[in-house]
Amino acid sequence: MRVTDVPLRVLAVDDEEPALAELLYLLGEDPRVGTVVPALAAGEALRRLSGAGADASGGSGGEHGGEGFDVVFLDIDMPGLSGLELARLLGAFPAPPLIVFVTAYEDFAVRAFDLKAADYLLKPLRKERFAEAVRRVAELVRAGQGPRPAAPAAPGPAVPALGDQVAVELGGVTRFVPLADITYVEAQGDYARLHTGRGSHLVRIPLSTLEEQWRSRGFVRIHRSRLVALGRIEELRVDGGNLTVRIGDRVLAVSRRNARELRDLLAGRAAGRVR
Repeated sequence: MRVTDVPLRVLAVDDEEPALAELLYLLGEDPRVGTVVPALAAGEALRRLSGAGADASGGSGGEHGGEGFDVVFLDIDMPGLSGLELARLLGAFPAPPLIVFVTAYEDFAVRAFDLKAADYLLKPLRKERFAEAVRRVAELVRAGQGPRPAAPAAPGPAVPALGDQVAVELGGVTRFVPLADITYVEAQGDYARLHTGRGSHLVRIPLSTLEEQWRSRGFVRIHRSRLVALGRIEELRVDGGNLTVRIGDRVLAVSRRNARELRDLLAGRAAGRVR
């Protein structure tokens, strides 16, 4: 049987019984999910993952450390060991499961992305968004990015198409941010934070993808972790050999590697040339 044909083995962790029950219900409704094991505390989850308790198949996890599970759906704000602390411990496993954080708080997102989370779901959970997270996990497992070996010639996840607007999800609400409102973009792991004049939004799109697709829209890389909208640059400053740009009240550093291209683009814009 191929990796793609094997149902996902899931550990669901939440210290609140109603929230855990909802998580178990949604997992049970998805045909891509096989075995689901619940845990009401991060410590209990760690024991199961490290082999001190039953693994997903009902046996001993033994020395393999978490290989009984493909993914952990994990609450963050829990007494004792938090979800973030558990995820950090799992990162030291030889074949750690994927992590999908499930929380009512957006504030933990940056730390979750630093821990290479497969996804980040906000409560209250929406069935469609939850199914998308399961689909993403199944594709990662198929591509060999979970504890199982990769399936032969498995394609990676599809890159979402980008147009004049960017779909941004926050608290179960999808907002469409006009591309023209975005002033600059910062990389945060496999995600990107889009900055506008009214705030910022996190999207699951790598910075390299945005650079490729938005270059023709006037976005240029000024740093390995940052893109800017060329038309939003108000000042270019040189101080002691260091180059910065000002966009509104933000001053952003320009790397030496990107400085020449930025100067050329700004000079071309000033001269009325279209590059």
